[in-house]
Amino acid sequence: MKKAYVEKGEAHAALVMDGDEAVAWAEYGPPPVDLPTLHHFKQYDATKTVNPDYRITCVFVDKRYRRQGVTELAITGALEQIARAGGGRVESYPHDLTDQTKKMSSSFPYNGTRRLDERLGFAYGRPKGLQNCVMVKTVEAA
Repeated sequence: MKKAYVEKGEAHAALVMDGDEAVAWAEYGPPPVDLPTLHHFKQYDATKTVNPDYRITCVFVDKRYRRQGVTELAITGALEQIARAGGGRVESYPHDLTDQTKKMSSSFPYNGTRRLDERLGFAYGRPKGLQNCVMVKTVEAA
């Protein structure tokens, strides 16, 4: 279904394919046109100092492909597409597990983790809701 939305131009997402099947994606877009809302929006909006050019709002990986580096492929693909579209300030909203001692199920982090975003060059911005945060990266135009 996500592949069909992307092919029709109804959604922006970097798809990770296995044959003809989309097994993962990172959805992105410019706010507020493509992605007008966020979880914990009230707190996000109250602490925002600058608007991003793009948001990466949803990262999904089919359970058969988890813990294989596919989340990183999807987010990297979204960043490459953002660069081709002109780049700019990009926000991501991963789970912040830095102070958590208990391991989280791989089925729960719908947006990846802070540690993954840091590996991809994002910087910590601020907290957003319970166990989430705002990460920021400037992407140069390709």
